[in-house]
Amino acid sequence: MATPTPDTPDQFDQFDDEETEPQLGATASGRKRLFSKELRCMMYGFGDDQNPYTESVDFLEDLVIEFITETTHKAMEVGRHGRVQVEDIIFLVRKDPRKYARVKDLLTMNEELKKARKAFDEVKYVEDQQ
Repeated sequence: MATPTPDTPDQFDQFDDEETEPQLGATASGRKRLFSKELRCMMYGFGDDQNPYTESVDFLEDLVIEFITETTHKAMEVGRHGRVQVEDIIFLVRKDPRKYARVKDLLTMNEELKKARKAFDEVKYVEDQQ
């Protein structure tokens, strides 16, 4: 095969790739971007520009998806195979103080919200009966 010279056209035109690039909002594998909006807000909250580079957001989302996937697979192996329970996640993060504290905070908050909803529904039910 001859090497391209300035006189002969290159076999691989640099503009041919534009047709095969993924659309905005999708990954190279065709997966839809799930957390772009939230990640942009988080990046801004942590000091990035109000409109961060799309590549940065996509890269961060890939990392988040990879972390969630790996953690889920590990959790499926820890407890009942093929099933993820809260206790499995707690077990996985038990040695990381920051993650463990965050999980405990979120679980406590979730319980408080459940109690508040239940109390609100009971009050609403009593008022409707009168």
